[in-house]
Amino acid sequence: MRKWIRVGVSGLAACLLLTGCGGGEEPEKQRVTAAQQCDDTLSPEAARALETVLRTDKFAHDPRGGLDRVVAQLTEDYAEDGLRSRSRSLCRADAAGRSDRVDILFGRYDDSDLIGDADPVGLHPYAMGREAWSGPEAAYLFVACVSPRLEGSRERPARFDGMLRFRRSDLPDSPAIREANLTVLHSVTLALVKKLGCENNAGLPDKPVFKPRIQ
Repeated sequence: MRKWIRVGVSGLAACLLLTGCGGGEEPEKQRVTAAQQCDDTLSPEAARALETVLRTDKFAHDPRGGLDRVVAQLTEDYAEDGLRSRSRSLCRADAAGRSDRVDILFGRYDDSDLIGDADPVGLHPYAMGREAWSGPEAAYLFVACVSPRLEGSRERPARFDGMLRFRRSDLPDSPAIREANLTVLHSVTLALVKKLGCENNAGLPDKPVFKPRIQ
């Protein structure tokens, strides 16, 4: 009896390790979803938008910790003063089985970095934050934050910019694609400013605004 138990347990362990014995979750339940990307910062609308722009509902991996890391880095950047800082990667979303990828980064900007009345190729202005721009290959969102976590920000608001960019994209320059990109970036930026404790969520609405900004 004891010998049978030892062999049975050993065989079961090997079975679970190598094959799952047919009793594990189905692949559909094991896949990494859009909603799990970027530390769960994506709203349901943003998750669907990410599936739209990457043309998949399957993602290669689910890296964690980017939100806390970038909040800490931006806080340090602000304390060190200076007009701007290099962009910090908060997350990346990779389409499973393909090289398509979206990266979302944040940094500090100076007013001279605002796009303003320029007319950049492939970008369209929207009335959200201090400035918002979106196109088929990138999106930008500029905000100003006053927070107890950022000493001196009431007199000198912290200026943060978010950027969404594609490693590879052949998406059309259509309103639907531009709005999808901005939906994703807005959701992650909103989570960031809430984590930073920015008053009035740094002026961002709960839902993205797609009203074109008049230049």
